[in-house]
Amino acid sequence: MQTNNSKEKVRQLQNKLYLTAKKCDSRRFHALYDKVYRDDVLFEAWKRVKANKGSSGVDGIGIEDIEEMGIEKYLSEIK
Repeated sequence: MQTNNSKEKVRQLQNKLYLTAKKCDSRRFHALYDKVYRDDVLFEAWKRVKANKGSSGVDGIGIEDIEEMGIEKYLSEIK
């Protein structure tokens, strides 16, 4: 998993989406899935959940479970 610049790449994506939405009020984003499941976005989300000590989701999988399984393996499985 590439950690270099993942935060910056996610920030650039957020900024691009923000500017696009602000430029045209009627603009609708119908296909964001391809952006949400990018490796850098998922890894940045993982880092934020771990830093916030996030609790288990509806699936009951917690931070410890993910680390035990392997972060890369887990992130690839949820795609």
